[in-house]
Amino acid sequence: MVKSSPQTAPAGPVVLTGAAGRAGRAALKHLLEHGHEVIAVDTQPIPRPEGEFPGSLKAVLRADLTDLGQTLEVMHGAGSVVHLANIPAPDLQAPHHTFVQNVTMNHSVFTAATMLGLGRVVWASSETTLGLPFDVPPHYAPVDEAHYPHPESSYALSKVVTETMAEDFARHSGIPFVALRFSNILGPEEYRRFPELAWPDPHARKWNLWGYIDERDAALACRLALSAPLQGASSFIIAAADTVMPQPSRTLMEQVFPGVPLRESLKDFETLLSIDHARKKLGFEPQHCWRDTLGEDGAAHQGGQA
Repeated sequence: MVKSSPQTAPAGPVVLTGAAGRAGRAALKHLLEHGHEVIAVDTQPIPRPEGEFPGSLKAVLRADLTDLGQTLEVMHGAGSVVHLANIPAPDLQAPHHTFVQNVTMNHSVFTAATMLGLGRVVWASSETTLGLPFDVPPHYAPVDEAHYPHPESSYALSKVVTETMAEDFARHSGIPFVALRFSNILGPEEYRRFPELAWPDPHARKWNLWGYIDERDAALACRLALSAPLQGASSFIIAAADTVMPQPSRTLMEQVFPGVPLRESLKDFETLLSIDHARKKLGFEPQHCWRDTLGEDGAAHQGGQA
């Protein structure tokens, strides 16, 4: 069985599932930019990134990943998989269907990775496993990996079940399984709407403690997770270093979640979805935030854009 090096990604192409989705498109471009050979997989047409890249797009394939046979075919010959394909959020499809589709798809990909002896499995878990939409206030903030599991939807439950599956697959196969608990994946287009949609009412985005992750940094986390020195099954919160709001994080918590214990070292606009674990184990440091788009002047007032 192929095992991953503690310092480098496993040899061979990276299978990227969900390559037509938002995170998938960003991850595809990022992996190509960093020299990876990629097999892109989705049920939908996959846009090819424009430009010249050090890496190569080996194949673009359509496959139903709930079917183990198709999954084995598209993953054959790969060295690792970045599995982003799933129904991506609650309330998009019927709850039971969301749960069954996600768990079946994830089990199929994990089974294929084990049967084929891939070197690593990186896959998209979710911030929802931590208690979103926080109708029940968090036990403390910033929330970290220990604030788990608190699924409040069939979607979140599908991710909790899959994290349990990953532990079992990793134990029996010896393959590292890395779960990335992505926050709300956004980009500059959404940032321009923050003054209108997020800033006037602190309660508007309390559902995920005002968290987000830039799509480019979600892609960065995928690449880092391929080569970080990890064993067994690991889970990491992947969020931006700040919140979506211009108010200090401590002020937001005191306004919306009074009485929730706060870490004494909580600073300024620091994320309330802790990324300390990802920083330490993955070397993850977000490179983008909404201030890049709106500028510091945009953060200075809630009435307009920079």
